Amino acid sequence: MSLLQRLRRPRARRRVCCIGLDGTPHGLLLRLLAQGAMPNFARLAREGNLMRMRSVHPWVSSVAWTTLQTGVNPGKHGVFGFVDRHPDTLKPFIPLSDKVKWPSLWDVVGQAGRQVVVLNVPVTYPVRPVNGVLVAGFLAPTLNERAVYPTGLLPRLGEMGYRIDSDAKTARAGRRQALEDLEDALEKRTQAFLYLMDSQPWDLFLGVLMETDRLHHFFFDEVSEDGPVQSPAFLSIYGRADRFLGQVLERLGDDDVLVVLSDHGACAIRQEVYYNHWLAGSGYLRYAQTPARSIADLDPQSVAYGMDPARIFVNLKGRERDGRVSPGEDYERARTELIEAAEALEIGDGDGPVRPVVRAYRREEIYSGPYVEQAADIILAPREGYDPKGAFYRESLTGRDGALVGMHSYDDAFVYLSAGGARRESADLVDVTPTVLELMDVPAPAGLDGTPLV
Repeated sequence: MSLLQRLRRPRARRRVCCIGLDGTPHGLLLRLLAQGAMPNFARLAREGNLMRMRSVHPWVSSVAWTTLQTGVNPGKHGVFGFVDRHPDTLKPFIPLSDKVKWPSLWDVVGQAGRQVVVLNVPVTYPVRPVNGVLVAGFLAPTLNERAVYPTGLLPRLGEMGYRIDSDAKTARAGRRQALEDLEDALEKRTQAFLYLMDSQPWDLFLGVLMETDRLHHFFFDEVSEDGPVQSPAFLSIYGRADRFLGQVLERLGDDDVLVVLSDHGACAIRQEVYYNHWLAGSGYLRYAQTPARSIADLDPQSVAYGMDPARIFVNLKGRERDGRVSPGEDYERARTELIEAAEALEIGDGDGPVRPVVRAYRREEIYSGPYVEQAADIILAPREGYDPKGAFYRESLTGRDGALVGMHSYDDAFVYLSAGGARRESADLVDVTPTVLELMDVPAPAGLDGTPLV
């Protein structure tokens, strides 16, 4: 059946299967397809529509997947980073599913009476009841009763050896061990995904492979900027992912639509940049003690401090534990000064001085909605290769974590639609949810920031 015939079939009969390859860059994917490393996906790309996609600020998986699954920006869904803080105590916390303030794609689909299977999406722990199946992603500490709905699936997943995530400690022990662990986690994940695809009724299937993202963090230095990808680790993991896509295709009917996508891109790290060191050296940040352990060691005389990734908070009176900067003119003056200083910052590199900040944004420039005031006051857009870090105390502005060689990138994610007919050559993360709802003929809730791609 041709794509045109499939699009003319009644929408109410359509199922949509979404497969996420976390952190896969559009440019890298094109190279893998061109050299024949992913034959199943190459065939798909010839028949459907493969687009470059922009991520979100900051482009970390917690923020990106929450934006993708809700169709709204962080100012509406309320998740702004992998780690956040309570401003009145300066105690850090990791935002979990209870911090997501907007209905997810599968909530909307379930409320319309359609059944869902959702697997391994970040920021879904602890799980909530859904009209179908929900297995939490990497923020779940273990495969436990708070990570699986319904809990009756827990014994079967345990028997299959299902893993929430690969083991970062193993990855740091050596590359051979890292690759073996990634291959094991990916094999068990894909087998569990296929089992649930076969055994559970679904109208929306959404499963995320995190192993591609982990691969990039530990192996991206094995990939050149252009030319064929020759890294054995990349060929192994992406080859396995491609075989999985082939197995998924065997299970889809003529009326089903396949969506494959990533939440951000990736690139090699040239240097890590420790912005709290810069703030301290410029007089904006003071430590109550040295070496400081966390933002809880902030001196009350500080003007600002940073948190992962690339977020700067003004030490604002009435909001922060020991606020110094007054709201109003003083606050805006401090933001302007910090933005100008961040954009003018230069660091040494082998080819000469480099400005690691492409642009510094006021939060209201990139977010809108009821939760904007929970965001950092300034969000930095880093230059590719210059990984922004929020470590509170470092003795130098730049450095390297020897094990991590890859970082995230903003405008090199991708989305593929087997249904074709996309109106644009590029997309944004917020477009995914309205696109899936349009394909399934499920009414979209008011207030979405994205628009359908079909």
